Amino acid sequence: VWCLVHRTFGILRPAGGTAILQSARNLNTVIMGPPGGGKGTISKKLIKDFGYCHISTGDMLRAQIRDGTALGTEAKTYIDNQGNLVPDKVVIAMVLEEVAKQGDSHLLLDGFPRTQPQAEALGQSMKIDVALNLAVPTEDIVQRISSRWTHLPSGRVYAYDYNPPKVEGKDDETGEELIQRDDDKPESVRQRLESYDKMTAPLIDYYAAEGVLKTFDGEDQPELLAANRRSDAIYKSLKPFLEERHNK
Repeated sequence: VWCLVHRTFGILRPAGGTAILQSARNLNTVIMGPPGGGKGTISKKLIKDFGYCHISTGDMLRAQIRDGTALGTEAKTYIDNQGNLVPDKVVIAMVLEEVAKQGDSHLLLDGFPRTQPQAEALGQSMKIDVALNLAVPTEDIVQRISSRWTHLPSGRVYAYDYNPPKVEGKDDETGEELIQRDDDKPESVRQRLESYDKMTAPLIDYYAAEGVLKTFDGEDQPELLAANRRSDAIYKSLKPFLEERHNK
């Protein structure tokens, strides 16, 4: 969890309902985007420019398991003994525990919620103010990821679109053959992206219905797109949107 500033929460208690953590002046933000779509790069910029506390549920889960916390131990039971995904209620408890620790800070949730039921369950305890959706075309991602080739013994990775080897198909230092990992092959990338789209479409619809969704695709920045800089194009539009929201 990466944080730069801290914040004080107000408590919203609907009649007969569960108390909801509500920011007194900052935003609880969810960031969504397809794997390989630049979400990590944009998250780093948000942390730097807006002082977000970045809560990555994957990192958080691994840390709780490593530290042997009560929730981490419960999660490990599901992973080790039952071979199942960690139940939503456990992940939400971890998120809310992390939120409570951070106090007075902008929050950026990354990696959760992933589905509409998760969002609905999270919404019973925590108000989401903004849901950022990074809409990166499938073929952009396929082209970028499938250009990666790896030298397995050293782990060196080359990308033919920006960091090509000096000799095609050969490692710069050893001259040994480069291989393309199965996960980097075009058909594998497309399958992952198709699964992501099916899983998140209802989630996107849910946040749209809640009135908090904002989608960015970079299409309003044609010069950057022409330079193969979609992530920069998206952020150029996303940043002023968030500046306006934070200044309300």
